[in-house]
Amino acid sequence: MPSPMQSIVATRRDQMFPILEPHEIARLHRFGKVQHYRAHEPLVRSGEAGHGLTVILTGRVEVTRHDETDHQEPIVTYGPGGFMGELAQLSGRPALADADALEPVEALIIPPERLRALLVAEAELGERIMRALILRRVGLIEARIGGPLIIGSADDGNVLRLENFLTRNGHPHQRLDPMSDPAAATLIERFHIASEHLPIVLCPGGQLLRNPTEFDLARSIGLVGALDPNRICDVVVVGAGPAGLATAVYAASEGLSVLVLDGHAFGGQAGASTRIENYLGFPTGITGMALMARAFTQAQKFGAEMAIPDEAVGLEGDGVSGDGPYVVHLLNGDKARARSVVIATGARYRRLDVPDLERFEGACVHYWASPLEGKLCAGQEVALVGGGNSAGQAAVYLASRVAKVWLLVRGRDLGASMSRYLVDRIEGLPNVEIITQAQITGLEGQPGRLEAVRWRLGTGEEIRRPMRHLFLFIGALPNTQWLDPSHVALDPKGFVLTGADVAPGRRPLETSLNGVFAVGDVRSGSVKRVAAAVGEGAQVVAALHAFLTKDAVLTRARGETRVDDRN
Repeated sequence: MPSPMQSIVATRRDQMFPILEPHEIARLHRFGKVQHYRAHEPLVRSGEAGHGLTVILTGRVEVTRHDETDHQEPIVTYGPGGFMGELAQLSGRPALADADALEPVEALIIPPERLRALLVAEAELGERIMRALILRRVGLIEARIGGPLIIGSADDGNVLRLENFLTRNGHPHQRLDPMSDPAAATLIERFHIASEHLPIVLCPGGQLLRNPTEFDLARSIGLVGALDPNRICDVVVVGAGPAGLATAVYAASEGLSVLVLDGHAFGGQAGASTRIENYLGFPTGITGMALMARAFTQAQKFGAEMAIPDEAVGLEGDGVSGDGPYVVHLLNGDKARARSVVIATGARYRRLDVPDLERFEGACVHYWASPLEGKLCAGQEVALVGGGNSAGQAAVYLASRVAKVWLLVRGRDLGASMSRYLVDRIEGLPNVEIITQAQITGLEGQPGRLEAVRWRLGTGEEIRRPMRHLFLFIGALPNTQWLDPSHVALDPKGFVLTGADVAPGRRPLETSLNGVFAVGDVRSGSVKRVAAAVGEGAQVVAALHAFLTKDAVLTRARGETRVDDRN
């Protein structure tokens, strides 16, 4: 039977499923422990915590998955020299498929923390293993293998919310529409679910969730777990956008213990970009999701711990005296403790000031343009509001999916706020109409179902167009509402003040609290570009080292001791 991942296997099979030579396996033994399995004994079950990389020494192991009708389908069979695992094994998260011994098996089990050590210590071999883990995750996502099963209509705002959450976190999932898929109807009947209670989510561990929050879904599928309240790490990074991930990569690679928090998904607004063409080193461009997924994986490789989604709601600590540790309070009631903090919360999407906007958000009004939205409005006319680069990238992407894009710009000239290469490209697209000096005045329709959009031109004329989807790229506000401005100084617009803007001689990127730094779009005066955010994320690590070194010296001078629980 052909593999469900046949498309990617056909082109990258040797890289996805390399066979290790005996001398290579010999180098791996110091990182793991040999275990034995009887014929037909399970090595791992979908939904259960993974135990790391499994290198097959003797015997054969078959990896399978259960489809929506609970039928078992083979994915791949490993023999001697093969190794089981994908990206979940870097952090010990639940497995996405089942694995059973077809005959007696001897295997080398390398747990997650030792796997990360292997990837760093064995550079060439580690590169081959890491590439295979990444490609396998891509294959699972493409083939919709593993992960939760969402049952609900594609145009349901809650379905779109859950799918976007899983997609932006790089997690495989499936969706069935009860109106068109008999398997979905069968499952609804089996669980006695009324249509008004959709969507439901079936998790690999057997849990049935009724329209869950992102956090509840993440907890159920093992994306996030409870934090250790007694652990004090070197640095908590609040925000997993370009700046936060850069901080995590450089800090973890230099031996600091790092915890990264984000309330939604890794990548921030950059992760929602359909194509970034002016980032150094990618002359043909790269999607924001692909760029941020690489950074996310790289941070985990060096040992950074990820807690996503875990939303910060407060910061506590006496940074003026430098005593610490700081405590970051989370929405779910957990607490994260650290000797230093990096604020990298970026910005939140600016909302349009029109009546009843909230009735359409999620299902018809969108703040990013991913393949999910592209599929949802394929062949239709859509309106897109915004004149910056993000709006331009979205317009180009949507033009390849929809019948027509009405690009509404408040200013007189698109080139005043958008890069020239994007303006030229948009002007060359026959199905994009640029409307300058335009302002949205109203939305028409029923809750969750947009029917028309109205806008006013500079001449005063009002236009009404039948439309089911509206995209908003009208800028952003600083994501600092969780901070107490009496402790962390903000500028009049709400961005975090740092360095000399706080006081002469203050460390670059340090806020008004000692040991608390701000990087990226959330920082006052920052350049709102991905490359600039990454640069600040790397730059702040030197300041972190300086602060932590001074803090350690002061601690020793006072005769105190602290628990050092670095990874």
